[in-house]
Amino acid sequence: MPLILFNKPFNVLSQFTDKGSEGSARATLSDFIAVPGVYPAGRLDRDSEGLLLLTDDGRLQARIADPRFKLPKTYLVQVEGEVGEAALAALRAGVRLNDGLTRPAQAEAIEPPDLWPRDPPVRFRKTVPDCWLQLTITEGRNRQVRRMTAAVGHPALRLVRWSVGDWTLDGLAPGEWREANPP
Repeated sequence: MPLILFNKPFNVLSQFTDKGSEGSARATLSDFIAVPGVYPAGRLDRDSEGLLLLTDDGRLQARIADPRFKLPKTYLVQVEGEVGEAALAALRAGVRLNDGLTRPAQAEAIEPPDLWPRDPPVRFRKTVPDCWLQLTITEGRNRQVRRMTAAVGHPALRLVRWSVGDWTLDGLAPGEWREANPP
């Protein structure tokens, strides 16, 4: 019953095959992981980076991905603008999105983290400042973190999932994976 921690690079699909348009050559999990029978427990968008868990255990997969288990997921998010207390308070209270109110998040402004360079790099604009947030949520709606930061006036420029529950990216470079012990 393997549990794999994978540092998903930017521009990689969270699936083993590309069911996209004909002739597309998008990178998938099969470009990095050759372990038979494992599947992602949850998803990360193609334009997001970071921790993706894979397992062959359906119950563990459900426990990781299903929002009713409230497994915390922590993200490091580079956003446009300088985030003030009002925006942080809104994230902490829960944000109204088009599919309803989110659960309250843990949110704080942080110093820029020591991460690998993104390829391609985030577009830099001299006239628009940016900053980093650490955001922890306990649900997993489609593009939720991006929609939450945009809803409080700070669109996400870069999104890295750092941890899921007690599992972290610590020591994993983009494209690397390791086996871990299930809970």
